[in-house]
Amino acid sequence: MGSGKVTSSAPSEFRGKHITVAGLGVSGVPAAKVLHDLGAHVTVVNDGDDERARAQAAELEQLGVTVRLGDGATLPEGTDLIVTAPGWKPDKPLFAAAERAGVPVWGDVELAWRLRRPDSAPWLAVTGTNGKTTTVQMLASILEAAGLRTAAVGNIGVSLLDAVLGEEEYDVLAVELSSYQLHWAPSLRAHSAVVLNLAPDHLDWHGSLQAYAADKGRIYEGNRVACVYNVADKATEDLVREADVEEGCRAVGFTLGTPGPSQLGVVEGILVDRAFVEDRYRSAQELAEVSDVNPPAPHNVANALAAAALARAFGVPATAVRDGLRAFTPDAHRIAHVADVDGVAYVDDSKATNTHAAEASLAAYEPVVWIAGGLAKGATFDELVAGAAKRLRGAVLIGRDRALIREALARHAPEVPVVDLDRTDTGAMLQAVQEARRLARPGDTVLLAPACASMDMFANYNRRGEAFAQAVRELGA
Repeated sequence: MGSGKVTSSAPSEFRGKHITVAGLGVSGVPAAKVLHDLGAHVTVVNDGDDERARAQAAELEQLGVTVRLGDGATLPEGTDLIVTAPGWKPDKPLFAAAERAGVPVWGDVELAWRLRRPDSAPWLAVTGTNGKTTTVQMLASILEAAGLRTAAVGNIGVSLLDAVLGEEEYDVLAVELSSYQLHWAPSLRAHSAVVLNLAPDHLDWHGSLQAYAADKGRIYEGNRVACVYNVADKATEDLVREADVEEGCRAVGFTLGTPGPSQLGVVEGILVDRAFVEDRYRSAQELAEVSDVNPPAPHNVANALAAAALARAFGVPATAVRDGLRAFTPDAHRIAHVADVDGVAYVDDSKATNTHAAEASLAAYEPVVWIAGGLAKGATFDELVAGAAKRLRGAVLIGRDRALIREALARHAPEVPVVDLDRTDTGAMLQAVQEARRLARPGDTVLLAPACASMDMFANYNRRGEAFAQAVRELGA
């Protein structure tokens, strides 16, 4: 851990520059508008040429922005800078052309970081394979409970560009950052940051687990106060060791076990802090009870500890941690209890779209009738199934890649009854819930934790969760 430098750009630096914005969408359109307002000559390039893209293009062209639809590969002549949507893969021809021409590439997060005012709110930054949104929302709730002006921004909530350029003044920002966003944000320097966990995800975009981890690790670069890591996930601690940070920045761990010095953890149902206290070798500060965390599933308690660590790094009092956690309500489709029917609990964790998230979800309940399947995105299921086998009462499999889960169950849990549903119509979820009810006994949990993406059968994970909840309501009726 060494020293980091802060970079910012005066808005006047963009006047007269030729800037290419790669991609329309939720980040491209605001970036194009901001740069145009700053006096830049803006050209937007976009791979797609569908109805939505044409509508967005028309809106931008009215302002005087040039838009090229159906060609995201060619570098417009005279480009001084590319600002890209985070989802654009690094191996795109546009970026190869930029590299040959010596043109820098920023993401919208980098643009926001460079445009913020010198006295603007510091960033408390969160990344990780799973739990980012929940942790950032918990953090914002804690900061609000401390009387601070804050917002959950970045990958969720308020756009970062709006947050740094808008009228609203903030004391501190709770910032969710994806690996894509971090890849394109070379000069970002947070006050404090956390990598919650690391598991294989988005490898098709990053190319390898090492590249994915390296992009996540960028969040620690130049941290001023604390690099927060997960004691149970050594890879996150390794990223802290490799980070180049400000003098005096500390490594702070969070654990579901008893914390050591410079850690937050759990002692007899109490969340405690041994990092931000005067004598961390001999004393600990009580922050909240596990029952203050909603829901108190193990992985969610870990999220709460990570949020508490960042808030404490910012100087928030212990009472605000407790009050903020009590006030927090999780988003829909994240281990949400739908109903109890005939003594069986039905839980919607449709947001568990990868094996790491499903593993955390399965660990929170037993015995479980597990509803799983969808688009595997290249994942394998042996480790997940082997770890959960003892908890499973049964499994109901849906979706295109369900055979991969069925085969893992045959290898690692051959005694678990499996229902394989070969249908993808709108009634499939109702049948899945009915089959799960048949397998379940009073005291069991029927858990939708698909470990897969939803787009083979549903528009998104929200729709999948809604279909599950509707099916449960029909059972209850």
